[in-house]
Amino acid sequence: MNIRHLLEKDALPVKRVINEWWGGRDMIQMVPRLFFQHFNDTSFVAERDGEMIGFIIGLRSQSRANEAYIHFIGVHPGYRKEGVAGMLYERFFQTALANNEAVTVRCITSPINKASVAYHKAMGFEVVSGTENEDGLHVQSDYDGDGVDRVAFVRTITREDMPNVLCEEV
Repeated sequence: MNIRHLLEKDALPVKRVINEWWGGRDMIQMVPRLFFQHFNDTSFVAERDGEMIGFIIGLRSQSRANEAYIHFIGVHPGYRKEGVAGMLYERFFQTALANNEAVTVRCITSPINKASVAYHKAMGFEVVSGTENEDGLHVQSDYDGDGVDRVAFVRTITREDMPNVLCEEV
């Protein structure tokens, strides 16, 4: 598997597969071209045999010096449970740590995306306290508009959390 920086030319290929990768949910609006134009240094694509099998879109906060944010991650359904997401997260974490000893990483997901909630918890992310919903999960009510709740996550990453070397070929 090869992991490389996300490029503007990746916008259309991501848009072509994103709804399929999300089981038919309309997700195209979540990945506007601006992410492919302005966050290349902190966003990555995983490829196998020239095929895109995953991507992560993240950024360093311009307002909070020691924080980073993961906007979106996707893995081709046929490659899930093969460590693709973990490698993309690791690359993002290392990039976010480039000039810091520690960085707080934040991300969100929809409360209906149980697999995402479970994955983030397993990766060591903590759910940010919020209004508890009927499933006992803390959500941020109206986070993205009226009735659009989100589960917010936070994790602090340190240099000790990361391997010493990250090669382009993983």
